[in-house]
Amino acid sequence: MLDWLFSDPLQVGAAAPDFSLSDQDGKTVTLASLHGHNVVLVFYPGDDTMVCTKQLCEFRDHWAEAKQKNTLVFGINPQSAESHGKFQGKHKLPFPLLIDPGQKMGVAYHTRGLIVKRTVYLIGPDGVIRYAKRGKPDAAEVLAAAR
Repeated sequence: MLDWLFSDPLQVGAAAPDFSLSDQDGKTVTLASLHGHNVVLVFYPGDDTMVCTKQLCEFRDHWAEAKQKNTLVFGINPQSAESHGKFQGKHKLPFPLLIDPGQKMGVAYHTRGLIVKRTVYLIGPDGVIRYAKRGKPDAAEVLAAAR
């Protein structure tokens, strides 16, 4: 019953669970549609909070490197499209923020909690997890796992 409290991130080398979520503009994003790209998923607790802002802005600041490495970035938490849109615009984030109602994707990716467990994944073009870490790893460290 409390297994979510003590869960570890998914293992590197495991197949990433598919998902289908809406972004701040109402567009649907599925992992299956991103095949052939590296995909960074940044699960974060809250829009416009200190650590979350710093974390997502680091990926914004490494955007040129991400593009060179064929990498798409997505921020994810359960907040509303309106909240995500304001946060994205305020900080000029060049990537979508996905809405995870009820933390359903968080269950699949072991990030569900009373607040979202800050976790970053990099999924390779083949759908296999290449990087998984709790906390706020440097964007450069995450992108180094992209091939």
